[in-house]
Amino acid sequence: MSAVILLGSLLILVGFTFACSTADASSTPLPDPEVDAPLATGKGEQKAVLAGGCFWGIEAVFEHVKGVSDAKSGYAGGDAASADYRKVSSGTTGHAESVLVTYDPSQVTYGQLLKVFFSVAHNPTELNRQGPDRGTQYRSAIFYANEEQRRIAEAYIKQLDRVKVFNQPIVTQVRPLEAFHEAEDYHQDYLAQHPNEPYIVINDMPKVENLRKQIPELYKEK
Repeated sequence: MSAVILLGSLLILVGFTFACSTADASSTPLPDPEVDAPLATGKGEQKAVLAGGCFWGIEAVFEHVKGVSDAKSGYAGGDAASADYRKVSSGTTGHAESVLVTYDPSQVTYGQLLKVFFSVAHNPTELNRQGPDRGTQYRSAIFYANEEQRRIAEAYIKQLDRVKVFNQPIVTQVRPLEAFHEAEDYHQDYLAQHPNEPYIVINDMPKVENLRKQIPELYKEK
């Protein structure tokens, strides 16, 4: 590889890192939630909003979870006027880069979604950051839609901290969902649209692969 090509490749990698980095793909085996909702007896549709670093990786993981019909990148935690990528990237809007997960509760439970979230989608012990990215927009957060989601999320965090699955305490916020604002079109299905980008290959592909290897019962090909 020539020096010019090598330099160009490094610049590309640096550009992607500063644009939207995540932590190294998590690969922590977790127990099932002790507190969870039972599988529904009939087909339905429910929503979950989760945040854990750059939304590209979170979205990509949940697109491969059985029972999930859709995952959308967006913003939660701030107001509608500031739900814009450039503004959110300043870290001053209150928003977190988030993903709206639409799922069938007869196929996958909310607790199972949280198991994926904590085990392979991100590192829940990093405060206001993921890997090299720093700022409240990259914080770990669960935005619950109802009291059942709040109860399951808080119980699972306590369970994981109690059994000391991670070397550090979980810092994931559990907050009520006030609104979810869908991100710009170019952020949607980013992994599927850009599978060969160095950033995607290095940061996000391993997360999807960890899902396939660690939780095969919940993995699906997209």
